[in-house]
This record gives sequence, C-alpha cells and structure tokens, in this order.
Amino acid sequence: MSDSKRATVYFEPDIHKALRLKSAVSERSISEMVNDAVRTALAEDADDLAAFDDRAEEPTVDFEDFVKKMKRSGKL
Repeated sequence: MSDSKRATVYFEPDIHKALRLKSAVSERSISEMVNDAVRTALAEDADDLAAFDDRAEEPTVDFEDFVKKMKRSGKL
C-alpha cells in the first residue's frame, strides 16, 4: 500500500458506524472495504459502457410509439 494516496471522505454517522463495526468483524480496514466498493462500482460502470458500445448500432425505439404498439396488439 506504499503507492496509496490519501483522500478525506466524510461519511454519514450511521454509515461510519456500520463501517467500523464491519471492519472489526471482518478484520479488514475501512480503507480496504471502501477501495473494494469503489473498485466494484467502477467495474460496473466499465461493464455498462461496454454494453452501450455493443448496442450502439441498434435502432432507437420511441417509447410512446412502442406503448401505442403494445396497446394495439392487446399486450397492454
């Protein structure tokens, strides 16, 4: 962790208490847990961006037209 950078993060009191309790039970530091949570969120963002790229060539569908079509077909 020698390459780690320091950042000040302000938690709501209940979230901070939950982190402290989980840290004690899991024997992991709050920093480890926060790093893992941020890493997971960033990975999900990367997956979402990849999905958008994969679907970039798909035709767009107007929501109102789609709902009208569903009503006409009896699905709504």
